[in-house]
Amino acid sequence: MYCALSIAAGAFGAHGLAERLSAERLELWETGARYLIYAGFGLIAVGLLARQNAETSLALAGWSMMLGGLLFSGTVLLLAFDVPRWLGAITPLGGVGMILGFVALAVAAFER
Repeated sequence: MYCALSIAAGAFGAHGLAERLSAERLELWETGARYLIYAGFGLIAVGLLARQNAETSLALAGWSMMLGGLLFSGTVLLLAFDVPRWLGAITPLGGVGMILGFVALAVAAFER
């Protein structure tokens, strides 16, 4: 789902927002869309590994990537518009969640 949303957001940014947003805000939009696809790829990897054996580290990886991707990409996408700047304080929490998710995924992969 995150991959599909990322592609849709990227296309919308390129075609629907290019004339409406400044270059700086359009770059924020593109960053949000790009990191959402990273989270999506991570979730695909979690799903593939979980088919073989569901482990605690895989559950942690999945939840961390899902919530981290939502927080990081969601706040960055919102920051492309005229929203309160304090939302930017939430963005690093999403980044940490995604990092934790990929570390947990690596741990699960190496445990095999």
